[in-house]
Amino acid sequence: MPIPNFQTIMLPLLKIAADGKDHTQAEAIIALASEFNLSKEEINETRLNTRQTLFDNRIAWAKYHMKKAGLLEFPRRAFFQITDLGRQVLAQKTSKINVAFLKQYPEYLEFIGGNRTELETGKDNILEMATEKATPEEIIDKGYLDIRRAVASDLLERVLSLSPLRFERLVIELLVKMGYGGGFKDASTHSGKSGDEGIDGTIREDKLGLDVIYIQAKRWKPGNQVGRPEIQKFVGALAGQGAKKGVFITTSTFSKEARDYTPRNETKIVLLDGEELMQLMIDYNLGVSTINIYEIKQVDSDYFGEE
Repeated sequence: MPIPNFQTIMLPLLKIAADGKDHTQAEAIIALASEFNLSKEEINETRLNTRQTLFDNRIAWAKYHMKKAGLLEFPRRAFFQITDLGRQVLAQKTSKINVAFLKQYPEYLEFIGGNRTELETGKDNILEMATEKATPEEIIDKGYLDIRRAVASDLLERVLSLSPLRFERLVIELLVKMGYGGGFKDASTHSGKSGDEGIDGTIREDKLGLDVIYIQAKRWKPGNQVGRPEIQKFVGALAGQGAKKGVFITTSTFSKEARDYTPRNETKIVLLDGEELMQLMIDYNLGVSTINIYEIKQVDSDYFGEE
């Protein structure tokens, strides 16, 4: 039979995890290949321009979507396990699990950036778009954004697991990749040292060191907003250092009051929230790696122009 799409894989995959044990991707491939009666050729069929098999990729996406809905969890690297919610779903004897089914869970809606009314009124998923009259370019663009959003979500989970000191170092590394400082050795990090007044790091604005940018890095969980008082304290810390430029970075979000706050002196503050931080990490290849590059071609009309 044809290789099943990742939505068709969801329910059988959840049933594999029903025993409550930790399972690996390799175990899932073997069990699901038997479930769908796949041939050796189908199991080994690779994706375009990559060595990853198509079946492996679809299982990984099925796991990922169910994890975002709360049906599966990843207790340790390379392992997945059913959750209490996943057991409840199986107990309901549901006949199918797909993207539409997962939208009943708030965590999944938050992940895809949608809302419940979109079930009837809109198309917010690449699989749904493929059934509409979208152009190939539109589908590719939407698929790229879906993948990027998934990477950002995974990246944030990893960043939140770092120690405060390691997170501060990550922030410095990102700023260096963005062109500040001239090298990691030019950035000095602080972590609660006496007299630092809450400053977590500094970095040269340019290679000549004509000015210094001060950094505050808050590794806070999503939902724990940074408010205006925190920004005001940071401005005060800058004043104590005689500094006028600062970057306040958090893994969570800023309140509207924090965003609207403007110091009355000449101090300039840039605020970066968790979403912005993840996008910058992706753009500057920090903590991520490229697995594939696609080139979209079109006919060169100039080449075939009149001589």
